[in-house]
Amino acid sequence: MRETFMFDAVDKYRNRLLQLVDKCPAEQRNVVPTGFNNSILWQIGHILTITEGLVFGFSGEAVQIPAEYRAFFGSGTKPADWTEEPPTWEAIIEQLKQQPIRIREVFAGKLQASVKENFAKADNVEEILLTNLLHENNHAGMIQAMLKVLVKG
Repeated sequence: MRETFMFDAVDKYRNRLLQLVDKCPAEQRNVVPTGFNNSILWQIGHILTITEGLVFGFSGEAVQIPAEYRAFFGSGTKPADWTEEPPTWEAIIEQLKQQPIRIREVFAGKLQASVKENFAKADNVEEILLTNLLHENNHAGMIQAMLKVLVKG
């Protein structure tokens, strides 16, 4: 796969995600709609957190989000279990905007570099990035469904 294709896909789908969540009214960001386990704030924090762990963590590069994000947004977490205030919407959005820039900078010329053993059985950075794109788009679909419930009309 061409490097520019992969990095452009990371940018394209992240921009789509950001456009999608921009439609969420401020008063709905922390609401957990009936039938769902999480809020849209959790969804975007989860995407940010998992991308850091998958892409940067498995490749051996520095993770640049606070460790406590995993307690808020890691797999299996939910807002009902939070005992402290989560990171703000604005902070997460800014980090989501910066992450694809860092991905491009850190991994330029390194898509075939080996990664640590992982659940996806990915062998290299390119395969981890693909796995991450699939994960991110799955959650974008969840956000889209949540917005239909939260923003009626």
